[in-house]
Amino acid sequence: MIVNQWLAAAHKGDAIGDSARRFRALLRDLGHQSEIFALTIDGDLEGDVRPFSDPAARRGDVTVLHYALPSPMTAALAALDHGRVLHYHNVTPAAYFAPYDAGLFRLAVLARRELTTLVGHVELALGVSEFNRRELDALGFSPTGVLPIAVDTARLTGRVSRPAIERLLDDELVNFLFVGRIAPNKKIEDHIFFAEHYKRYVDAYYRFIFVGRYDAVPRYYAMIRALISEFRMLEERFIFTGPVPDEELAVYYRHAAVYMSMSEHEGFCAPLVEAMAADVPILAYAAAAVPETLGGAGVQFAPKDLEQAAELAGALVFDQDFRAGVIAGQRRRLQDFGDARILGDLTAVLESLRGGASGSLDARPEGTSPRSHQ
Repeated sequence: MIVNQWLAAAHKGDAIGDSARRFRALLRDLGHQSEIFALTIDGDLEGDVRPFSDPAARRGDVTVLHYALPSPMTAALAALDHGRVLHYHNVTPAAYFAPYDAGLFRLAVLARRELTTLVGHVELALGVSEFNRRELDALGFSPTGVLPIAVDTARLTGRVSRPAIERLLDDELVNFLFVGRIAPNKKIEDHIFFAEHYKRYVDAYYRFIFVGRYDAVPRYYAMIRALISEFRMLEERFIFTGPVPDEELAVYYRHAAVYMSMSEHEGFCAPLVEAMAADVPILAYAAAAVPETLGGAGVQFAPKDLEQAAELAGALVFDQDFRAGVIAGQRRRLQDFGDARILGDLTAVLESLRGGASGSLDARPEGTSPRSHQ
């Protein structure tokens, strides 16, 4: 069987592209022919990902569109006559961008509008989480299912040395880590508010590290920097690295005391899986798909009581028994994202399509496999 995947943009280090490449490798292991096609391709991925203009892009027995942004691929998928699969990675609600960037606000509106044009034009619509699947179901897609992102954690668990970074991080300060772009739905400002509570009630020796693009929403990033100044916090306690290669990201995970998520909207949140693989205890606001991805692991809290969150963080940092118990739970949950699960999920998807997308996907607990709904 020929299984093609379509990406609007192929970027190294991007969760969607990384997942597509992992799927491709496993599909090939299953004996299928599989290629990835993209409209734009990073220089270091040329030759690995093929251009969408290649006629082979439209010759798949199964074609999977990874959807997060509007693009000409949407109409192209609808125009195919068989084997059409939507893999929905979520679109951030436009309201988050309204105060900061009119262009991104418009893009998010268009993305959700374009998504609806695929209703009735795909054989199967998959969300990367049950949270996403419910959205697809509400829009009228049928059948729907769940196929989680394939996170390649091996790239972060190897032992690498970056002496300059290690010297910076290896001091008396407690490192709180966040990985992802600096965007309004991530609620980076709540990390700043949290820092004030943590300093006041737990410990003044802390450092917050934000790994990821900070130029995506410039006005939002400027607001975050202004907030740090307004609170008269030490600027050196808040490090914004920008994008980093995997080798450096592994060092940041290794030196993190706690991984923190204050995000209010996530379709899956791959860094949670990365943190589990790196044995970094997670403190996360329980919103959107975060509870589903964690599956009871980590330390989750809701409502967003930052004083309580500071106390929980203190326990994760200083109570070694509590910390060890949380890490043990995360290790158990991590097993649900291993190759065996991914292979089973991909096989189930292909079998359902071979049977006419009749909704025969297996139902398994905790949102770890593609469940179908009609």
